[in-house]
Amino acid sequence: MNELVFFINNVVIAGSVTGSIYAIGAIGVTLIFSIMRFAHFAHADIMTFGAFMVLLLTTAFPAAGASIGVPTALIMLPLAMLLTAALAVGIDKAFYKPLRAHGVKPIVMVIGSLGVTLMLQGLIRLFSGTGGQSLYVDDRKEIFRIALPFEGVRAPIVITEPQIYLFVITLVAVVALHLFLNRSRLGKAMRAMSDNPELAQASGINTNTIVAVTWVIAGALAAIAGTLLSLDVTFKPDLSFFLLLPIFAAAIVGGVGHPYGAIAGGFVVGFAETLAVFNWNVLLRPFRDSLPTWLELPSNLAFVGTEYKIVVPFFILVAILVWRPTGLFKGKVI
Repeated sequence: MNELVFFINNVVIAGSVTGSIYAIGAIGVTLIFSIMRFAHFAHADIMTFGAFMVLLLTTAFPAAGASIGVPTALIMLPLAMLLTAALAVGIDKAFYKPLRAHGVKPIVMVIGSLGVTLMLQGLIRLFSGTGGQSLYVDDRKEIFRIALPFEGVRAPIVITEPQIYLFVITLVAVVALHLFLNRSRLGKAMRAMSDNPELAQASGINTNTIVAVTWVIAGALAAIAGTLLSLDVTFKPDLSFFLLLPIFAAAIVGGVGHPYGAIAGGFVVGFAETLAVFNWNVLLRPFRDSLPTWLELPSNLAFVGTEYKIVVPFFILVAILVWRPTGLFKGKVI
């Protein structure tokens, strides 16, 4: 049972946390692709920008959350979402809208997004420095240890306060997005434009409004993902380097242009990462005495070392592109 608890802490909980972050990030990538038909490589940097805005606001008002007993970073998150959404809309108007007006090919938009990536990275490093910083300025990160009522089980299930907030906010964001896309007029217009932009425009749908709403949603979700990840670990200006490949892998695994596929893909990639770096020797310890004497288990049975975790999404990406290029949800649009 102690080994099982270790598995729950290091795979089930850790995989759910990582998968939630990747899912929220991948939703933004797939929404932008489904509406504007290009891969936005600067999305991970927008996630980093959102977390940086929360850091600035938390540093400016460190005691804002003490009165209601929640981390100040969460109090500042809605304002950071607005700022990040404004940045996303501003980037579109300044860089992508002129390119669309000239009717350039999607690959030109992709190259433009790489330029935006470099610009955002430089600005974030200029103002934040190069070191990591905690979003818990005047707060304490609570750690909950849940003891199991079984004889001989000494190890508790460990979950932190930001992880609980992460699960709740992810659930709320997914439900809200589902209701928006399926119940609201704007959501239905987004789905129509995703299916056929020309027909949507001919039907009287204001495509400029749909594009702006898409950037607002993508920017707000990016701020949520970047902030919740930084709360769980720490804020780093190079956060985007570790997020870009996984969120694109999640979007492709689920099916590019399909938001529900992005959610599924996020959890697939997240659990694949945690399972790949998990030391399976821990689960085999209870069976060690029953193994043949000539079979000696190595001390580390992880598929890859923790430092190589970033390569896991790459292999998943290659495998999906070879085996099922349309993704799990067959690349359906929203």
